[in-house]
Amino acid sequence: MDPGSQLIRLAVFGKPIAQSLSPRIHGLFAQQLGLKVDYRAIEAGPKSFPRLVTELAKSGACGCNITAPLKRDAWKLAARCSASSSRAEAANTLVFFDTGEWYADNTDGRGLVHDLESLAGFSFSGANICLLGAGGAAAGVLAALMQAGPANIVIANRTASRADELAERHADLGPISSCTPAQVASWAPYELVINATSLGHGGTAPELSSSWFATGGMCYDMNYGPAANPLEQLCAQKGISYCDGLGMLVAQAALSFELWTGQVPQVADVLHQLRQAAG
Repeated sequence: MDPGSQLIRLAVFGKPIAQSLSPRIHGLFAQQLGLKVDYRAIEAGPKSFPRLVTELAKSGACGCNITAPLKRDAWKLAARCSASSSRAEAANTLVFFDTGEWYADNTDGRGLVHDLESLAGFSFSGANICLLGAGGAAAGVLAALMQAGPANIVIANRTASRADELAERHADLGPISSCTPAQVASWAPYELVINATSLGHGGTAPELSSSWFATGGMCYDMNYGPAANPLEQLCAQKGISYCDGLGMLVAQAALSFELWTGQVPQVADVLHQLRQAAG
């Protein structure tokens, strides 16, 4: 049978989920590769997620994506986990096998690195990096960032103990430090500052100083869309080079799509279409 004639059933779970770009992104991947994909957005909370994802798996679906607040729940449900998922203690991708076994992966970090290297032209080699935030978003990308070869990563978080714990969990991967936002300047200058906080969803941005940045340094916001506006505006006011997280979203989705289908979508083409549609 022609692989392109088989319907591939997929979904994304989260709450809220109506605003998710994932159905659009995976639809574009399917068009690009000549595949038939039914990718749905399903709203679920921690209580309803196990039942809903089990129903999806039993319906013959290949897998699903998971977003906030369910990534840790998804990781716990899987029988097998990738190293990146285990390190993050969270999964953004589940693969369902015919045996009934579920495999968990976390493609966020590799998606971020791909976006920075391939699309933004950033070189990790020898770079000094500051990661703002120590929650799930930061945990999901830290291992991939360290494996990319920077000289040092500094995790800055308002609750110092969370930054300390995250740094300790990744200390075997290379030089890493932790601090509070008030201490960020102590390790400056940085070639890259990454915003892994959720402040943008509340209409605010983390405080930045242009003095933190090395010549040619940039700020990368893991947020995209309206949640990215506050930090983008702040960086414009301070003359700091800025990049939002839409490219990361597409790149991590492509890695998930490859896990499910064995085919590799072209990230740049889909990202271009999304940016054009956004105006």
